[in-house]
Amino acid sequence: MTADPLESAQEPTTSVDAAREPPRQRFILDDTGFDEVPPKYRRFYRKWRGPDDSLAPNEVICPVCSVVIRSSRELRPGDRVYCMPCMSRLVVVRAASGRLEAHVSY
Repeated sequence: MTADPLESAQEPTTSVDAAREPPRQRFILDDTGFDEVPPKYRRFYRKWRGPDDSLAPNEVICPVCSVVIRSSRELRPGDRVYCMPCMSRLVVVRAASGRLEAHVSY
C-alpha cells in the first residue's frame, strides 16, 4: 500500500540560492502619463523613449509592443510579468549582455 502524496504533509523546501539572495529593492511608482491602460494601472507602464532610454532594475521592455513594464519590486530572472496593452504574459530572463529581457510566454 502506498501513501497518497496529497495526504502526506511535506515541509516546503527552500532553495539554497534563494536563501543567499538579498531582499528585493522596493520602488515607489509615480504616474508617467501612460494612457493606454485604465487609470488604476497607469503607474505600472511607461512609453519606451528609444535606444537612449535606460531601464531601472524594476523595469523590463515588452518585445511585442515596446512598452516598458514597471514593478514595485526589483525584477529578477524567472519573474513573470503581464503586459496589459498587448495582453502578453512574459517571463523575465537575463540576456547574454547582462540586461534583463522579457520573453513571451503566451
